[in-house]
Amino acid sequence: MSANEPADAHPGGGFNPPEPSTRGGPDYGRFIDAVRTLQDHARSADAPDHVITEAADLIEQASRLLEPHAADEWNSPSGRRMDLPNRGNILAVPVDLHVTEAGTIVGTAHFRRYHLGRNGAAHGGAVAHLFDSLLGFTAFKLSGSRAQRTAFLHVDYRRIVPVCRQVRVEAAIDDIVDRKIRVSGRILDDDDHVLAEAHALFVKLKPGQP
Repeated sequence: MSANEPADAHPGGGFNPPEPSTRGGPDYGRFIDAVRTLQDHARSADAPDHVITEAADLIEQASRLLEPHAADEWNSPSGRRMDLPNRGNILAVPVDLHVTEAGTIVGTAHFRRYHLGRNGAAHGGAVAHLFDSLLGFTAFKLSGSRAQRTAFLHVDYRRIVPVCRQVRVEAAIDDIVDRKIRVSGRILDDDDHVLAEAHALFVKLKPGQP
């Protein structure tokens, strides 16, 4: 146990849902957005050598500032800030999702410059990452299951998914049989072209399964 870890640290184990937190304060969302923007700059900057040197010094300084406050996944506010987009989780592709009256999920996603693959297109791995998050959210939100894992994810890439532009997403549950939840979803542009689509199988976990 680290010096700054609470004495009543979460024991872990099983598949525990994130416990809501206000840790990080009112600037936590700003902090997450600043890190995302820094990632974008790291992909796009063609700066003079001295600017890169100064930027590296500042980033290392920020890392030294944060290092003494490292926490495990149960105590870090990342992924537990329910008041923020993506629960304050910087790993996820930014999305804004809603449940429809028809019992489906719709919303928007924004692949940033950081997610660039080549020629203005989002990296295929980033697209798959979005689908895993989107379809996992759909399985959780619409099935009532509180704990499931991805067993299978298949992605069909139909067209280029652009970076630095908002796209539409939609998803729904196809069927639920025992512990198996089958889900599918799509990414579309403003002209209703399907850019990518996916289907996945999620399996409800038994008590105590990690």
